[in-house]
Amino acid sequence: MTPPTPPPGGPPPGGPPPVPPAGGPPPPLPRALPRPKRGRPRLKPLRDRDPIGVAAVGIVILLVLGTLAYRADRLPLVGGGTTYSAYFSEAAGLDPGQEVRVAGVKVGKVTGVSLKGNKVKVTFRVKDTWVGNATRATIMIKTLLGSKYLQLDPLGYRRQNPREPIPLDRTVAPYDVTTAFQDLGRTFEQLDTTRLARSLETISTTFEDTPASVRVALHGLSALSNTIASRDAELSRLLAGTKQLSGTIAAQNSQFETLFKDGNLLLGELRRRRDAIHALLVGTQRLGTELAGLVDDNRRTLGPTLVSLERVVGVLQRNQKNLERVLTTATPYIRVLGNATGNGRWVDGYLCGTVPEEYLVNGRWQPEDPDRCKPPHLTGGR
Repeated sequence: MTPPTPPPGGPPPGGPPPVPPAGGPPPPLPRALPRPKRGRPRLKPLRDRDPIGVAAVGIVILLVLGTLAYRADRLPLVGGGTTYSAYFSEAAGLDPGQEVRVAGVKVGKVTGVSLKGNKVKVTFRVKDTWVGNATRATIMIKTLLGSKYLQLDPLGYRRQNPREPIPLDRTVAPYDVTTAFQDLGRTFEQLDTTRLARSLETISTTFEDTPASVRVALHGLSALSNTIASRDAELSRLLAGTKQLSGTIAAQNSQFETLFKDGNLLLGELRRRRDAIHALLVGTQRLGTELAGLVDDNRRTLGPTLVSLERVVGVLQRNQKNLERVLTTATPYIRVLGNATGNGRWVDGYLCGTVPEEYLVNGRWQPEDPDRCKPPHLTGGR
């Protein structure tokens, strides 16, 4: 076999590299071998994986996502704010869902009201609001019907710890008007008006020898006590009625709120109807303006047309009797024509007297009848 011919300029196979001739260019360097490509490791196909493990991982991921979605409002970055709590001596009608305000601006809402021993724990959530370690919380009256909200006064030099409730010495609960009337009624019910009147009379008798000014004051006090004693039943009924009225108003609080909301909806609808009527009137005014312009633009054309129409109406009125006579005369012929052409796309007709009498069965007409072949009467449509 013939040995392979070395490539030009390359070393012979199995021998030393050739020596370059004197004064000639250096021989080319041998090429380096290419590196093997390192691709990404191929993922294992899903059908080759353990189905139990895949199902377990999927269930865990779904549970985590569901928990995050359910508790998204409590997350520190995307949640609805920070949750704090405060102790009050009484709830004073505060309910979950009512507003939390700072300087009259809504910053959150009440999330819970619960009883902790002899205190009431109110939990609330605020967003983008600084709550200091000396913050005061007050339950305020929002409406006369008893609706409440939680008022915060942010005080302190460092932030309030969300895990530590605001103590009782920094919270204030309002005295409800309804509760005030009820307490007043109970207090007056416990008074013994007879003994009160007797006591005041005793005081008046004791101070009879005092100066005139004191006697006048005591006589007035005695008269007041007698008046109160004489009006005891009326005052009791008045206080009982006031108590019942306050209880009824408190029980119908939600209905009053609904009534006010519906009133706002009604006013909004009336406002929209007013705007619609205003737009209708403006459109009518514009239409009248356009029609006036149209009449002005076509006055020269409409004038001769109306004159011609008036002439035509005059001609018809002058020939009204002739028109009535024509209609009366043409009525029988129109009826006969309708009978002849009304059965289809052809004309029906007959010729009277063309068939001899002897060919008729039982005689369909009488030969001696002089009007047997005359046309219909011309005096009207019969």
